[in-house]
Order: sequence, then C-alpha cells, then structure tokens
Amino acid sequence: MTPAEINEKWSKLQQRIAEDFDNELPDLKVMLFLIGVQELGQGPKKFSKRQKEELMHIANCKLFSQMGFYELEGADQDGWPHWKLVKPIPNYTLLEQEMVIKSLIINYFEEMQNS
Repeated sequence: MTPAEINEKWSKLQQRIAEDFDNELPDLKVMLFLIGVQELGQGPKKFSKRQKEELMHIANCKLFSQMGFYELEGADQDGWPHWKLVKPIPNYTLLEQEMVIKSLIINYFEEMQNS
C-alpha cells in the first residue's frame, strides 16, 4: 500500500472504531490497546497503567508477527501471551514506523472482520 492508501484506510478504520467509542477518533495508542485487549482474550475490564503498557506491547508483538519478527511462545499462568523476537526489526524512520504500524493495524482489523 502507498502512504496515501494507508492514510485513507486508516481514516476509515478510525471512523468505524469511533462509532463504538463515543465518536472519539482513536489514535495509534488506543488502537494498540484495543488489539492488546482482543489478543489477551479476557474481555474488557479495568487495567492498571502497567497492564495497559503490557497490552500495547502484546499488540505490537502480534502486529509485527505478521511480518515474521515475533513468534508466540505461549501464555503465562494468568493467560497473558508472551512473544519472542525472532529477527531484529529494521530501524525505520518515525514516518516509516508510523506507516508500517498503521498498515499492520489495518490488516489486523481486516482479518478480524473477515474471520
């Protein structure tokens, strides 16, 4: 996808998600949090600040696993997934990093919609 296509799809995804959340457009962090909650699979509940950070880490690992950078090792006794880095992530510029993450989030939600 080109940056223009990514930005167009990103805007549409933000609008779709906003409909479920008081019409507030979610930013990257909110999207990562939502993916983390989804991947944890324990439903919505109160999370501590540390748990929210861990949820966003889970989301990043899940997203970058689409590109072969992470592999799921399994879950701990509380059901939290653990990932291992299998190859180093390239040093992207900030703009490249944002585009890559947005495109991975778009792919994630498209796969969720189609499954």
